[in-house]
Amino acid sequence: MLFDIFLITTGIVLLYYGGDFLVTGSIRVAKQFKLSPFVIGATIVGFGTSAPELSVSIFASLKGSPEVALGNALGSNIANICLVLGITALIKPIPINLELINKETPKFLFSAFLILAFAWDRSLSRLEGIILIFLLGVFMWQTFSNNISEESETEEEIGLFADKGLPAQFGLILGGLILLVSGADWLVEGSVNIARLLGLSEWLIGISIVAIGTSLPEIVSSAIASSRGHGDLSIGNVYGSNIFNIHMVLGFASVIHPLNIQERIEPDLIIATGLTCMLVILFKFNTKLSKANGFFLLACYFSYISVKALKLI
Repeated sequence: MLFDIFLITTGIVLLYYGGDFLVTGSIRVAKQFKLSPFVIGATIVGFGTSAPELSVSIFASLKGSPEVALGNALGSNIANICLVLGITALIKPIPINLELINKETPKFLFSAFLILAFAWDRSLSRLEGIILIFLLGVFMWQTFSNNISEESETEEEIGLFADKGLPAQFGLILGGLILLVSGADWLVEGSVNIARLLGLSEWLIGISIVAIGTSLPEIVSSAIASSRGHGDLSIGNVYGSNIFNIHMVLGFASVIHPLNIQERIEPDLIIATGLTCMLVILFKFNTKLSKANGFFLLACYFSYISVKALKLI
């Protein structure tokens, strides 16, 4: 028990500093290349924070556990929309850059409906995986093309590597990602061990602690970015992470080993797609993601988890 508490405590510390390093390095790189925080969030940060999902799904595919591979990606996308943005909006309302949202939303929606169509027959073939990976390359090129550089006042840089060049900032980003992934892993391991000692079921542990754990990098990095006034990076992180989960995570997993799922997954596919549409509607009719919106998104997530725990869907 004491060792598990040590893992949890250390994991929290690693998560904080990992998020701090990742956001700091990403914002400095964005300024250097005149990229908007949204674009840096949708690419570098989105790719990096999807690392846990990528490793989990690839190993699940290699071990012949397609349900874990697909469930991990879908569950993470649901958590990104409801949990990540819900918590982030509660910390500080997130301004919505409608011009960027309008440019990036088509591929965000397309990806959600594409995986709904591809996985509706409870399988993902190698050909479908190749299509997903190819489209990811197209989407990343479009994201950089849609960049809207923002002229901001020059601020005196403080903190680690403040006076260093780009190699040091990319090193800061890499170090932040390593700390985030390690911190999430240690926190989940300690929490799962304690949950088992308390007699909680493996199912409940899986849909709560593990599901939230793989989204911790997104939660921490988005919360830190929002608290520092970079709300666009938070939204870009969710957009990018969800697209990476569909195209990179499921694409590579199905290319390595075609996914054939036995369980009933249609309700979860519909819910993931519905929540994606709901988020877009929130963006269209609001100038910012308010604290009220944050409470609503969190209520949606915990309602979903509760229904899954009761096995009603």
